[in-house]
Amino acid sequence: MTAQELQALIEAGLPCQHITLEGDGRHWFATIVSAEFDGKRLIQRHQRVYATLGEKMHTDEVHALSMKTYTPDEWAKQSA
Repeated sequence: MTAQELQALIEAGLPCQHITLEGDGRHWFATIVSAEFDGKRLIQRHQRVYATLGEKMHTDEVHALSMKTYTPDEWAKQSA
């Protein structure tokens, strides 16, 4: 799987204000900014992202995904 394919999958199921992906085709690191993360705990945010990938996680197309998740406000503070 390419970074573009993975990004398209995530963006199809989760409105993102910002997303970056790095990886080798199986092991990925993502930074994701979405208003849908407002009021959600870290585990809920990660579950929301994993839900966008569905079977891709179970069939090993995406073997590992590490991520940092931010709300738009958190991201603005991070970037300042």
